[in-house]
Amino acid sequence: MATKTIRDIDVAGKKVLMRVDFNVPLTDDGEIGNDRRILMALPSIRKLLDEGARVILMSHLGRPKGEAKPEFSMKPVRARLAELLEQDVTLGPAEIAGDEARRLADALNDGDVLLLENVRYDAREDSKNEDEVRAFGGELASLGEAYVNDAFGTCHRKHASMWGCPQAIKHAGGPAVAGFLVEKEIKYLDEAVSDPARPFAAILGGAKVSDKIKLISSLLEKVDDILIGGAMAYTLLKARGVAVGKSMVEADQVDAMTSLLDRAEGKIHLPVDHVAASAFDSDDAKRVDEADIPDDLMGMDIGPKTVQAFGEIIARSKTIVWNGPMGVFEREAYATGTKAVAEKVAGATDAGAVSVIGGGDSASAVEQMDLNERMTHVSTGGGASLTFLEGKPMPPIEVLDAT
Repeated sequence: MATKTIRDIDVAGKKVLMRVDFNVPLTDDGEIGNDRRILMALPSIRKLLDEGARVILMSHLGRPKGEAKPEFSMKPVRARLAELLEQDVTLGPAEIAGDEARRLADALNDGDVLLLENVRYDAREDSKNEDEVRAFGGELASLGEAYVNDAFGTCHRKHASMWGCPQAIKHAGGPAVAGFLVEKEIKYLDEAVSDPARPFAAILGGAKVSDKIKLISSLLEKVDDILIGGAMAYTLLKARGVAVGKSMVEADQVDAMTSLLDRAEGKIHLPVDHVAASAFDSDDAKRVDEADIPDDLMGMDIGPKTVQAFGEIIARSKTIVWNGPMGVFEREAYATGTKAVAEKVAGATDAGAVSVIGGGDSASAVEQMDLNERMTHVSTGGGASLTFLEGKPMPPIEVLDAT
C-alpha cells in the first residue's frame, strides 16, 4: 500500500483540498474537549502552507445526518485552528460546495486557509448510494486542484470526501496523495503485520468478540500470542468450559469460539482471575482468584494474576499491537487491568519493542495515562486500524496515487 505523499507534489499557488479528521469531542457548552486530532493534522497543514499552497480543509463532526445543525458546526474547530496556526482561517457556508464556497476558494491567496463546513451537512457524504457519493465528491473536487488525505480515522469508509473527491481530482488530472499522518499510520500498521520482529503479541479487548472475530482469525496466522481481556473474553472462556457467572456472553458466538480456540493451538491467552461485581452499575469490586466466576457475579476487569501472566508475555515480545481495554476502564474500580497492561507495553517499548496502539479506547487509555510518548505509534483510528489489521480493502487509501 505504497502511496505518494505531499512530499511528492508541487503545491505552490495551487488550491489543495485536504481531508482531515477534526471530529473532536465537544463539551455541553460547545467547547472543544480534546484538540489532539487538530494537533495531529498540523504538520501536513504547515507543510502545505510553507510551500505556498491555498489550503481548503474538509472534515466531518458528529452525526448531523444531512442537516445543517448548529451544534455540529465547525466554528469551534475554526477558532482553535486559527489559534494554533496563528493566522486567520475562513469558515465556509452550510452549503458545503456551492457557489459561495467556490467564491471563497477562488479568493484564496497563497498561504491562506479555508475550512469547509461539516461535510456531513450534506447527506451524500456518507450515502449508501455510490452515485450520490461520486456526485458530491465531484462537487468538492471542483473547489481545488490537488487532494491530500490526512484523515486515517475515516479511511475504512467509502465516503464522498474520502473516495469520491480524490477520484474526481485524479480524473481532472490532479494529484491525490497521503498526508504525513496517513503515511505514518500505513507505515507502522503495515510493518506490524507484514514483517514484525518476533515474538509478536496482539492484545485485544472490548465488549463484543463478534466485532473482532475476523481480526482474531487473521492475526492467528501472523502472531505468536494473542492476549484477550475485556467483555469479549467471557464468551471465549465459556467456550472453553469456564464458569462466567453473569458476565456478558454472546451466546451465538460460543460454538464459533470453541472452533477458534481449537485452531489457535495455544496461542490465545485468556484471563485466569478477575475483578467482578454483582451488577454492571456497581462499583463494589470483588476479586475472584480463579478462572471460574461465581453465579452471582460478572467479570468487569482482569485480575492481578492475569496482569502478571500477560505482562510476562508482553515483556518478551518484540512487536506488540493493542486494540481494546481489559475491562470497564472508564470507571476507576475496573481500570486497574487496562492501566497495568498499558504500563507493561510502555516498559516493553522502552526496552526496544515496537508497540502499535490501535486507536479507540486503547488510545484513550494511553493518553489518559500520559504514556503516548512511550509507545512507538498511537493510531488515530480505531475502526480504521482494525480494518487495516484484518487485511480488508481500504478504498480511500487505494484510490491515492501509488509510488
